[in-house]
Amino acid sequence: MYAHPNHIPQPPHSAGLGYKGLRPRIDPAQVPSPIDSFERDRITWEDKIFLTLPGSHAPLCTSNYVAVDQGNASPKFVRVSTWNMPSTSKLASDCKIPIAAIFQPLTELDPREEPVPVVDTGPSGPLRCQKCRGYVNTWCTWVAGGNRWKCNLCRHENDVPPEYFCNLDANNLRLDYLQRPELHKGTVDFVVPEEYWAQYPPSGLTFPYVSSDPPPTGSRPPVQMDYVFTFDVTNQAIDTGFLQAICESLTNALFGYTLEDGTSVEPSIPPNTRIAIITFDETIHFYDLSSELTPMLVVADLDEMYAPISTGLFASTVEHGNNIRLLLANLPARFAQTPSRNTALASAIRGSLAAFSRRGGHTLLFTSTLPTLGPGALSPTPPNEQEILDTEKEVTLHKPRDKLWLDLAEECVDEGVGVTLFLAPNSYLDIGSLGAVANYSGGEIFFHPRFESARDRVPLESQLLRVFRRTQVFNCTLRVRASTGLRIIKHYGNFLKRNTTDLEFGVLDADKTITTEIAHTGTLDPRGQAHLQCTALYTTKEGQRRARVINLALNVVELAANVFQYADMETTIAFFTREALSKVPEQRIVITRDELTEKCSSLLLGYRNQCAAATRNSQLIIPEAYRALPAFILALQKSKPLKGRHVSSDVRNYELHKMNAMDSRALIHHLYPRLMALHDLDDAIALPQEEVREDGSKAEVVRYPSCMRDSHYFMEAGGVYLIDNEELIMFWVGSSVSPSILQDLFGLDDFNQISPHTYHLPHINSTLSQQVRNILADRYAQRGRLPKMMIARQNQDGTEIEFSDMLVEDQNNGAMSYIDYLAVLHKQITNVLNNGGSFGPAAMRGSPW
Repeated sequence: MYAHPNHIPQPPHSAGLGYKGLRPRIDPAQVPSPIDSFERDRITWEDKIFLTLPGSHAPLCTSNYVAVDQGNASPKFVRVSTWNMPSTSKLASDCKIPIAAIFQPLTELDPREEPVPVVDTGPSGPLRCQKCRGYVNTWCTWVAGGNRWKCNLCRHENDVPPEYFCNLDANNLRLDYLQRPELHKGTVDFVVPEEYWAQYPPSGLTFPYVSSDPPPTGSRPPVQMDYVFTFDVTNQAIDTGFLQAICESLTNALFGYTLEDGTSVEPSIPPNTRIAIITFDETIHFYDLSSELTPMLVVADLDEMYAPISTGLFASTVEHGNNIRLLLANLPARFAQTPSRNTALASAIRGSLAAFSRRGGHTLLFTSTLPTLGPGALSPTPPNEQEILDTEKEVTLHKPRDKLWLDLAEECVDEGVGVTLFLAPNSYLDIGSLGAVANYSGGEIFFHPRFESARDRVPLESQLLRVFRRTQVFNCTLRVRASTGLRIIKHYGNFLKRNTTDLEFGVLDADKTITTEIAHTGTLDPRGQAHLQCTALYTTKEGQRRARVINLALNVVELAANVFQYADMETTIAFFTREALSKVPEQRIVITRDELTEKCSSLLLGYRNQCAAATRNSQLIIPEAYRALPAFILALQKSKPLKGRHVSSDVRNYELHKMNAMDSRALIHHLYPRLMALHDLDDAIALPQEEVREDGSKAEVVRYPSCMRDSHYFMEAGGVYLIDNEELIMFWVGSSVSPSILQDLFGLDDFNQISPHTYHLPHINSTLSQQVRNILADRYAQRGRLPKMMIARQNQDGTEIEFSDMLVEDQNNGAMSYIDYLAVLHKQITNVLNNGGSFGPAAMRGSPW
């Protein structure tokens, strides 16, 4: 390997897997860069508009772009692994590209983009196919003078109701198609009538929670979303400051607050939103928020949970704001006098279900203690993870230890309730069990181990604000349909699936994605198109029942070259990620890692056989669309759910939950963190600059710097680097950095004076400080929340281990370096080309791994 004159050697604490055999002499700067294509695409789409009609390659999900809906859904709602659909299953198999689609039904659009139109079709509801129940859309055709319409999904002809009839023009288009958004937009919201309302769940033989009212039946009228905040009040939550932090953060979210510069921040929930507060330790405590004394009512029967009051349990922040403020301010002190070490978490969740009284809503639960009482009680003795790691028993670490947690998740979905968990443990918490409730109800998990207020308070509050501010719906059912010749065979994500077609969510939000795998059932006509339609039926926060319909048309091709030309690497990576994560509870992780290498080799071999068969076997041929695929497959193997070194099961299960439903941009940046050299920033970068547009007008724009590759090889000891993996931001400070840079960024000129406990970037009146704060503000705007921040000084701080682990091109995390991994792939492909065979398990056992 050629040495870079100023590069930093990899720290000795980074453990990885060495390459067995002769190490190839390759200059790291010459291997395919994982970020080159991202940077080119980002620059290309900074000032361009993407038109969504079929036949073009969509911008990468890492680029900021404006899309114009021309009847095909924006790539922000749906992305596919190739924008040209193979005509046959054989062609798809030969290419080795998985046919997959990722849907993000509630994605938040750029302010410059047109919002999703809302269509109210009256009591008759939206027009739907009588055979497949698909919704009318742009790609349907109109026949018989407009009296009939042909479904683009199943080709069935349907009668047009008299109230929907319109004459056709010479091109067989309806004369009113521009007045009907559903006929010229790819994504629309239909306001739906009573027949689309959710149903009350049937009464079971047992009642895990009871109510004084008889159980209702039939259709459930849509209502506004309510919130139940459920607090762990054990001594651990109090002593660590977690309870204090969440009470203060929730007060800011509910009532607004004022920043240091005097700026007023508005409340994060609508003023008419109703909330309830529950606390729990060994018993469950409910509060009457309508009374100024906010009396506490205690329920000690953990097996048959019920809400002891109905009037006053829920209150709005407008009518009873003072009562809510006082209660939140006094909660930590109220329970500090009578500390408890045990909790009944499952009973607390059932208490929130009883409080909702079958209305549906969102439960936000804050806990730091393993539940050891009541239903679903877990043993406080954690399993010996070191002993069972890499054995057949390894899968038990990633499943609930008690089936009750799965039953509880199903109860939540039945009630239209989602559960979001804020976890702050000091020891083993068994997220494999607790997390099931969030996984299957559509909620989210936020993880703050060894909670420290100085470090975690600001990220915690920003996460809470994000939960309230993002687009969010509840009582949701989702289905994906495909046109004739295709079918949906698998779904991946965080949801409850009780049949082969429908996905159910207690809540669904703007950050969640659903991944589907598609298979051929017949031959597609290359003169026609393939169609996908995703429909999410839900209740809005305001209490309106709607169906969001997302439509995508794809061109059909017969040549492998056309499939690869329009392949989408990010969607392929996301599919491989979700498929691999789904196997963690089923098989040893080492097998999953080997399978990922096999899939990468197979895809590259598929391209060589179909598009570059004339090249020499000694060459490693990588298609342009997949130039960075090996780097991302390696990064996926180094991610915390799949890495070879010991990772606690709580961390693995938390990462499994997050990565299973991350949007595509967040996933790409999480696998391959963004690394940036701050000491080399140009004075014009990340600062407002006046530019002249094509029409001659002037505008103030901000240009952000390019990223660099994730390896010590490209770093120098005299630099300061920023790395960001969506969950954590770290500043790495070189030992030879200039004092002036330190002064401009941290307000200190001595490397040794920088505190490793620096969790917030100080406001300093310097160009560099302003540039870095602008970069961080831009990333905050992209994701809507602040990650944690840490400092890592070269050869000084323990946090440098985490920094080194994020440099995924290096030899670390129990795996090879990027260069060695390319050599492994090349050796496997060459072996198959020279000797025949395949990348089966036998071949993998003989691999250099």
